[in-house]
Amino acid sequence: MATGSEAGKSAEAVLEWPKQDKKRMLHAVYRVGDLDRTIKCYTECFGMKLLRKRDVPEEKYTNAFLGYGPEDTNFALELTYNYGVDKYDIGAGFGHFAIANEDVYKLSETIKSSDCCKITREPGPVKGGSTVIAFAQDPDGYMFELIQRGPTPEPLCQVMLRVGDLDRAIMFYEKALGMKLLRKKDVPQYKYTIAMMGYAEEDKTTVLELTYNYGVTEYNKGNAYAQVAIGTDDVYKSAEAVELVTKELGGKILRQPGPLPGLNTKITSFLDPDGWKVVLVDHADFLKELH
Repeated sequence: MATGSEAGKSAEAVLEWPKQDKKRMLHAVYRVGDLDRTIKCYTECFGMKLLRKRDVPEEKYTNAFLGYGPEDTNFALELTYNYGVDKYDIGAGFGHFAIANEDVYKLSETIKSSDCCKITREPGPVKGGSTVIAFAQDPDGYMFELIQRGPTPEPLCQVMLRVGDLDRAIMFYEKALGMKLLRKKDVPQYKYTIAMMGYAEEDKTTVLELTYNYGVTEYNKGNAYAQVAIGTDDVYKSAEAVELVTKELGGKILRQPGPLPGLNTKITSFLDPDGWKVVLVDHADFLKELH
């Protein structure tokens, strides 16, 4: 039986792994009611590319992956269409995706001239700041923040989720997943605080924007947004770290690490303390699956 100091050492060693692991945000998964309509919308309005599409008739669903660059280097949106289901509840917990663009005014005009997306906030500077933003809504009701920014290797730049305890969420993503707190901003006049979490600077990669609204500790998550997938060099070591952190901060492992039947891609999945699902995917297996 391990002594207290041995147990402490092994926990320390387990928590060293997320700091060394070369994790990368891979994709966000969510459900849509009409796959072809959404593909048309994202390619025409947002200038995304359809990267791949796969139909799984035995499980009655079709996936489409869209983004701005190849999946082996860039973040993608994984849209899921379940046969016969044309409507989902987005809930109040999911916030938005964000797209960085060099000219948000021009992009907004492109969106307005389409018949599938609509602008819900006209382009202009953020309140109390200088960054130009706009908001667009897709046919399923998902919101996209459009952020004016110089050239970037990753235009699909944010996934915004609301959390009930911001400090707990920051600590969880730092300790369990090795993310860095890139920026924290409190906006008392509008009663919210945001934290940007990620593996590189905001203009270089996709980040999680965690939002805390004063006094709100939980949200209805609906059944539309599913999860974010993150690549790891070792799902077993990563799952061990996540399991340890969930004991301290909350959340739970949903699927123990191991290969997916028929695919051999190794994954593990878990819920964070707010109930948001994350899937960790063996990065080498993921690249094999792509090619």
